[in-house]
Amino acid sequence: MSTAVSTAVSTAVSTAVSTAVRRGAAGLALGWLLVPLLPVALWAVASRWSGRAALPQQLGTAGWVSALEAGLGPALLRSTALGLAVAAVATPWGAWVGRLLGWRLARHPRLLVVALVLPVLLPPLAVAMGLDVVVLRIGVPGEVAVLAVLAVLALPYTAFTVAAGYARLGPGPEEQARMLGAGPRAARRLVTWPALRRSLALAALLAFLVGWSDYVVTLLLGGGRLVTLPLLLGASASGAGNEPTTAALAVVAASPALVLLVVVGAVLRSARRSAPRTGPGGAA
Repeated sequence: MSTAVSTAVSTAVSTAVSTAVRRGAAGLALGWLLVPLLPVALWAVASRWSGRAALPQQLGTAGWVSALEAGLGPALLRSTALGLAVAAVATPWGAWVGRLLGWRLARHPRLLVVALVLPVLLPPLAVAMGLDVVVLRIGVPGEVAVLAVLAVLALPYTAFTVAAGYARLGPGPEEQARMLGAGPRAARRLVTWPALRRSLALAALLAFLVGWSDYVVTLLLGGGRLVTLPLLLGASASGAGNEPTTAALAVVAASPALVLLVVVGAVLRSARRSAPRTGPGGAA
């Protein structure tokens, strides 16, 4: 009896400590994110903030008006379209590669992983400059080149995210569906893909962020014709005396990343709630 009580107390203490550590880490991560964003958010609604004042002396919408006049609307549409296009290309390819990795179907998995990671490890400025020369020589439109390169850069994020989902799921449900008479495509469409919807959604969101936030590739390969939000933000930040405008652009640029954090947090909480809980004796 005493052993069972001691085990229960030890388990409860361990769970409490683990929960406290997770919450502390989440609080630190949130603080690390919000501390630099808070001044930016204040600048976005400030008309005057001078000296060492803790808060703006005057609030207003001058920064947002100036950002709209500088082309915030068209740049926002281009960034959104580019992010969606990258997600549309990189997510299906990442799902296919993730299946090979997650279910260990690839003949040379290490070589495949190296091929996925290598484009991300290379300096993006050097890669973009080299590809710019190639694109000009063979006459590929800048928009197509930007989309292709960003899709390759997003592929590791989508592939590894979906691979983790495949590894958790295992091939069992799809094999059972095929044993019951479903064809390969029907089994994937009706069983596997619905079970991977969270992984696929997260992979698509990560790919979207790659296209949304890119600066170097879009700047060099786009040839100045594809003015996205990061390019507009960089041009505004290089000037002087336009902090409210730059802050307004930065708030818009950071919004998808904040959405990603909310989505990831919701997915993790849902996964913890749906996970089976075991007692001291190992029974669920």
